[in-house]
Amino acid sequence: MGKYIPSTSAEQQEMLSVLGITSIDEIFAEIPEDLRVGELNLPEGKSELEVRRIMQGLADKNHVFTSVFRGAGAYRHYIPAIVKQISGKEEFLTAYTPYQAEISQGILQSIFEFQTMVAELTGLPVSNASVYDGANAAAEAVNMCIDRKKKRVLVSATTHPMTVQTIRTYCHAMGTEVVIVPAKDGVTDMAALESLADTKTACFFVQQPNYFGGIEDCTALGEIIHSFKGKFIMGINPIASAVLKTPAECDADIATGEGQPLGLPLAFGGPYLGFMAAKEELTRKLPGRIVGETTDKDGKRAFVLTLQAREQHIRREKASSNICSNQAHCALTASIYLTTMGPKGLREVANHCYSKAHYLAEQLATVKGFERVHTSPFFHEFLTTAPAPAEELLQKLEEKNILGGLPVGGNILWCATEMNTKEDIDSLVAALKEVVD
Repeated sequence: MGKYIPSTSAEQQEMLSVLGITSIDEIFAEIPEDLRVGELNLPEGKSELEVRRIMQGLADKNHVFTSVFRGAGAYRHYIPAIVKQISGKEEFLTAYTPYQAEISQGILQSIFEFQTMVAELTGLPVSNASVYDGANAAAEAVNMCIDRKKKRVLVSATTHPMTVQTIRTYCHAMGTEVVIVPAKDGVTDMAALESLADTKTACFFVQQPNYFGGIEDCTALGEIIHSFKGKFIMGINPIASAVLKTPAECDADIATGEGQPLGLPLAFGGPYLGFMAAKEELTRKLPGRIVGETTDKDGKRAFVLTLQAREQHIRREKASSNICSNQAHCALTASIYLTTMGPKGLREVANHCYSKAHYLAEQLATVKGFERVHTSPFFHEFLTTAPAPAEELLQKLEEKNILGGLPVGGNILWCATEMNTKEDIDSLVAALKEVVD
């Protein structure tokens, strides 16, 4: 951070002399003594070696599993070294909201590149930036569809529970009704959607692949909600989107998703990033920021904030969104990952996830009591039964340094990515057989 050292003592004295005072304390002279903080009683400073030992001691409390078979919204993928190398540069770490385009060309271009890649992933023409996470993106997309005549929202029961909760929270504040569309064999029940939708339905949200790993027939679901003049929103996994139908191919009006699989490591709650894309007619309803490409007075390529809903910051009572901050560094990381992998590399990752998850499902079926709950097609997650309380089985796996699937209503939601080797899967199955026996 060498370029960002604060002002020197000499510079501080120069500023004080311009102000006509001799010390910084005089600046706060108007604040009553009883409101000032006295001695902070901070401990003595420590050497680099001492700090390293303390931090290592804290890190040692973490259990870092060598084998992970859990997803449910946050996934362990391989992150090429160049992603952290570039995103860790100080000029990116210290950059903030690009209000002044003339001095923010670098960060504006990185956001523009991110939007372009999201548009390519989804097939939709317009994308934005600065969405907090996948659940937030879903709720913001729902908000885009609500108006005075349409205040009813349908959400598939196969959606991630945290996403459903976030949508409910947003809709509660807006006075909007949320109706859950039941599932059938691990995917959305189309007949139920058709019976629940009406002309007052603003939109329908479905996740692809869904929370249980199932692959939805999004084309058919979109046709149903469009027949009632409602908007169709798809929440996608960006890795799976490399091999599945794009939201544009399914005629989705809006696509959202969680960008964590794109070069962001697993963390205790983030920070992650959401992404959004939409049909052109919904451009002005997109929250956050849209960076556009233009030319300067000399005809050179330049970038500007094309659209930003300023009422989010100023006229809060008229705001349609609460997004005001900036997730640009996470978006930059995702852009570097996508650039590094390229379309071919992303498809290769997706194919590895698919094949390894299906090998995992086949091998788990050889262990007594582990049967797939659903028969619908899946990408890299699936739900199985458990021959004993799921928490007990998973605890036994943890003792062998294996993080098993996620307990879901007495069943277990398993996940495999390119990080799971055949040997990892075979070791997991052997461990489960030992535990069950």
